[in-house]
Amino acid sequence: MNLHLIPIVDEGLGNSTYLLDLGAGLALVVDPERDVRQVRKEARRLGLTIAFAAETHLHADFISGVRELAETEGATVLAPEVGPRGFAHTAMTDGDRQHLGAYTLQALATPGHSPEHLSYLLIDGDELAGVFTGGSLMVGSAGRTDLVSPELTVPLARAQYRSLQLLMELPDETLVWPTHGAGSFCSAGSAAERTTTIGRERATNSLLQATGEDAFVAALLGSLGTFPDYFLRLAEINLRGPAVLATAKAPTPLPHQQVIELQGQGAQIVDTRRPADFAAGHIPGSLSITLRPVFATWLGWLADPQRPVVIVRSPDQDPEDIAWAAAKVGFDTLAGELDVGRPAGGDAFEAATSSLIGAGRLLTGPEASFSVVDVRQAAEFRTGRITGARHLELGELAHRLSELPPGPIVVMCRHGERAMTAASILERAGRTDVAVLDGGAADWARAAGRPLERGR
Repeated sequence: MNLHLIPIVDEGLGNSTYLLDLGAGLALVVDPERDVRQVRKEARRLGLTIAFAAETHLHADFISGVRELAETEGATVLAPEVGPRGFAHTAMTDGDRQHLGAYTLQALATPGHSPEHLSYLLIDGDELAGVFTGGSLMVGSAGRTDLVSPELTVPLARAQYRSLQLLMELPDETLVWPTHGAGSFCSAGSAAERTTTIGRERATNSLLQATGEDAFVAALLGSLGTFPDYFLRLAEINLRGPAVLATAKAPTPLPHQQVIELQGQGAQIVDTRRPADFAAGHIPGSLSITLRPVFATWLGWLADPQRPVVIVRSPDQDPEDIAWAAAKVGFDTLAGELDVGRPAGGDAFEAATSSLIGAGRLLTGPEASFSVVDVRQAAEFRTGRITGARHLELGELAHRLSELPPGPIVVMCRHGERAMTAASILERAGRTDVAVLDGGAADWARAAGRPLERGR
């Protein structure tokens, strides 16, 4: 039959969920995230019932949606054998086959990204249609192996080498459908494409050009950057089985005084408004994380899962989107939100402000004498940076405040959102001499008329 496979991409987490039409009105979903609204919408549009939900491994970067689909759609869960789970599922091991309507799904053990990792061969009659590779083989890269424990990083890298060699035994024309891709911290690379073929990867994947296992391990481990520490707790939640939400409850509107009281009792205020709105005024002590595709990643990375979260948002931002994004990284219940029915500003935001400046001010304005701190990831910093800028990744900032230069500073990223997050962290730590670059290194280069520095 004609393959009808729909990838549903989460640009923020850098992951693809796959919806496959099995025929006879049934569907398979592979590696769904907890927010199943889009995959459910696509299934309904096509008149399909989600009968099966498969996952390739215990995800570390998001809470899995397989249990959600089992409880709300009646889907049968197919998952790697990892011992007792907290919900009903069909455990799969190497070579196991599951007949799914017109197709057969065959498990292929591909440990590396995680010890239990499976890829799934999709077989149409007697023909191999493709392979779901999860966090094993990716476009131009492979899954990182340092998310389980430091002791297992190298052994898993060696296992990843052997798994990729196994996948390379498939025919060149075999379609490859990875879960992780561009933007995912689970990936060791950053190729923009989401799908590929075995032949293309054999010819172009730099990791597959390594001459032998030792060279592969060195190349893989040498390409790894930092990752959010919430990765270290989500796999266990997925093993137990996350709570079934059905719908993510929008946070309850709260008056300003109650928000301040909750803050005094230990709650975190997360302000999802745009940087310019935050700069104009905000509740002192707030953490600025702009609502955009990567909101969930930064919330999981920077907010404390043991403390309640109160949201401050703009009226045009959807509270349900915020709630689902929070749930994807383990914040199941938000303590509430500042009542957006209040006029913007006013006593709700008091006098706390952050200075948002254009690139020209770094050249001719009073900020020209400020120290510049770039909070992008290391790989971004190497591709082009302002002369003299100091590098300190946003995810590590709160733990490395002592490394900041004395005196006034300008924080910067690529566009301004992460820099405003950094400014809010610094303000919370007592710094009052912080400005935020509205833009990035490329804006500075244009204003200065000179090139960026590159390399390490």
